[in-house]
This record gives sequence, C-alpha cells and structure tokens, in this order.
Amino acid sequence: MTTRLLFVCMGNICRSPTAEGVFAHLVTQAGCADQFELDSAGTHDYHVGHAPDPRAQAHAAAKGIDISHLRARQLTEADFEHFDRVLVMDDHNWKAAQALAPIEYRSRIHRLTEYCQRFKAMNVPDPYYGGDAGFARAMDIIEDGCRGLLDDLKPA
Repeated sequence: MTTRLLFVCMGNICRSPTAEGVFAHLVTQAGCADQFELDSAGTHDYHVGHAPDPRAQAHAAAKGIDISHLRARQLTEADFEHFDRVLVMDDHNWKAAQALAPIEYRSRIHRLTEYCQRFKAMNVPDPYYGGDAGFARAMDIIEDGCRGLLDDLKPA
C-alpha cells in the first residue's frame, strides 16, 4: 500500500519542498521509498512553476539532498482527497488548508511539527525574509519532523 503525503507552506519554494526532499531522502535511506508518494504545494500562488529558493536548495544540498528539480504549485481542493496526510508548516498554512479542505478531509491536515522528537516547535518558521540562520533553523525542525513522521508511519 502506498502512503501519499503532501507537504504545504505558503509559496512552496522554501519549507515544503525542503520537507518533501528530506522525507524522500529518509525513505530512500530506509529502503522504503516505493511505499510513498510525495509532493509539496503552497497555499498561495506567488511562485507557481518556480524552483525552490536557492537558499533552500543550498541547505538541502549540504545534507546531500537535491531539491532543484521540484517546482512550486498551489494547493487545490482535490489534494485533500488524494493525499492521506497534508502536512502544514505553520498556523497560517493550517488555517488556509482548513478553509480549502472539504469537511470530510480536514482530519488529514497535520502540522509537521506534531512529529518532532527533538524540538518543541509549534511551527516551522518561514525563512524567506531572513538570513542563513533562518534556513538552518527551518532545516533542523523539518528534519526532526520528517524523522518522527517516518517513525509514525513505519509498520510495527
């Protein structure tokens, strides 16, 4: 059975493509990539069709993860039916996803930080307007959340 996961942030060029890339990397290392369908999207259409932010790409590449091939797209109502879990990065994404999702699929929306094991963050902070330290912090929280998510999804 394939588990379908969608990672969501605002513009789909920083946090959500990073999370998609990190999770893909983790499942490849774990030998279970064929058990997952992964994608990412943004709640807004600011960057549709664009590659991830060069700073996000650089931080991912430093961990051996290539996200350069990903392209931004906007979250759609159909995503909530297709994906088993929609993993949002912050409160703004949560509210936007809840507003767009049909009622019967709202339970599929989770914060990625729910799965963090090391960090006690409620949100993955948006690094877009910040410097290098913001991208490093976002990467740390994303890696933690993705590891916890994979642990949660592994069969017992």
